[in-house]
Amino acid sequence: MDALALPADVARGLADLVEAAKAALGPDLVSVVLFGSAAEGRLRATSDVNVIVLASRFERARLDALREPLRLARAVLDLSVMLLQSDEVAPAAEAFAVKFADIRSRHRVLFGADPFAALEPTRNAMLARLRQVLLNFILRTRERYALLSLREEQLAPLVADAAGPLRSAAALMLTLQGRAASSPKEALTALAREIDGDWSTVLERLSQARDTAMLPPGTGAPTTLALIELAQALRERAEHLA
Repeated sequence: MDALALPADVARGLADLVEAAKAALGPDLVSVVLFGSAAEGRLRATSDVNVIVLASRFERARLDALREPLRLARAVLDLSVMLLQSDEVAPAAEAFAVKFADIRSRHRVLFGADPFAALEPTRNAMLARLRQVLLNFILRTRERYALLSLREEQLAPLVADAAGPLRSAAALMLTLQGRAASSPKEALTALAREIDGDWSTVLERLSQARDTAMLPPGTGAPTTLALIELAQALRERAEHLA
């Protein structure tokens, strides 16, 4: 845990969660895995703490025993947890290829064996999910903009939420092209440079909203709409990948 450079309260909360999972799930517990920005030691003001609890099975009594530790971790850490059975890892990786490609590249095992070291979704699954994620982002963000744009203070969280899917999609797109980037953030930056227009200000505001949950006055609406345009450009590229 010390190697992750996490805030003390987060490190302590994760250690408590691991012990609670061991006590609740007993021999059925396979591993506890931290993924996303926390696994890189890059938690931001808007970041969730993302954890996978992997078990051979989830019996009701053992799952009930995990209820209160999970509720506490959600309240204290803003925890987002995936309760995954061993026989669901491969199907989940196929069904949610963008997410699991990101998990595979950015995770730390807190307990047990590494279930993702050799995980490799099929190329067809990654292509299909990449296109789906980008289209879903466009539709969902457009809807939320229409609902929230009258109150600009509500747009900063919307912009911050855009970082995860856009950066993960960009990282997967580079992977499918046989290219690499040091992080999902750098992947999005690299692809934006190849798209017509100057996206630097938009990406700076995306990072600002992600880091601080705030945006300069008057920038929420144009930033949100520009991110939709960027996603449309990425989706057009994704449609031409084979």
